[in-house]
Amino acid sequence: MNKTRVGLFFGSFNPIHTGHMAIANYMLEFTDLTKIWFIISPHNPLKEKKSLLADHHRLELVHRALDDEFDMRAIDIEFRMPQPSYTIDTLTRLTEKYPDNEFVVIIGGDNLESLKKWKNWESILEYYRLYVYSRPGFDKDAMVHPNIHYFDAPLMEISSSFIRQAISEGKNLRHFLPTGVWNYIDEMHFYRK
Repeated sequence: MNKTRVGLFFGSFNPIHTGHMAIANYMLEFTDLTKIWFIISPHNPLKEKKSLLADHHRLELVHRALDDEFDMRAIDIEFRMPQPSYTIDTLTRLTEKYPDNEFVVIIGGDNLESLKKWKNWESILEYYRLYVYSRPGFDKDAMVHPNIHYFDAPLMEISSSFIRQAISEGKNLRHFLPTGVWNYIDEMHFYRK
């Protein structure tokens, strides 16, 4: 039986923005992935937690971003797992829960550079494919492995931290965010000083 190949896009999505959406769109159109699941992480062990919106708000932002996308969905599985969450544990849980899917990890080149700091990173590379999209200054030859595949997704220098900072300064960033995401952030007064 052929398995459905699902790309897993992990992130805190604090907030999700058009850069995330463009990467997901690229991965659906230019690779063999048929679905993208956005895995909202409660707390990345390699990042500080202080500026993080509450889990349910970030989940709502992703739901609003994916409003009419039939081949993308928001997944909150890590909300019910021990904290901090580790990619290998989430992959194991998803593989057990959805045996008809083949999961592929979508990561940016900057994250690949820190892969060796991840829990059980060797197992991730052994059992799962990684689809890596370029980031500014990233060296594709930095890591070579049969399960690592590189893609030249268009570079978009938009970051969630840039968006949070700009909103705190009173800037209108509605074109950097899906409409539903901007409306929710605006009505809830998120990221304002």
